[in-house]
Amino acid sequence: QLQLVESGGGLVQPGGSLRLSCAISGVNVHYYVFGWFRQAPGKEREGISWFNSADGSTYYVDSVKGRFAISRDKNTVHLQMESLKPEDTAVYYCAAALERHTLEEASYLFWGPGTQVTVSS
Repeated sequence: QLQLVESGGGLVQPGGSLRLSCAISGVNVHYYVFGWFRQAPGKEREGISWFNSADGSTYYVDSVKGRFAISRDKNTVHLQMESLKPEDTAVYYCAAALERHTLEEASYLFWGPGTQVTVSS
């Protein structure tokens, strides 16, 4: 059974950086796409980035493009976040899918519990 556990969240000032990590266990990671999602207070959860283990391709939504970078190192997926803004405040979730090239939540079969990121001065 695939298990995901996020870490690295916290409080950061606007303009600062954080690196989120998602520890993966229980499966061969090469078959999966790993996505990062976030849910801000009072808003629906949104997908922001995915990493395709099969070929190393990545995708970002416009709101984080150029500021966030997703990568995978063995059994850990990272989300490097730069130039953070107050609107990046959310609970961040790591998830795994077998479908390629998607941020549709229904395609993601496994989810971590989430980690809180707060951007505030």
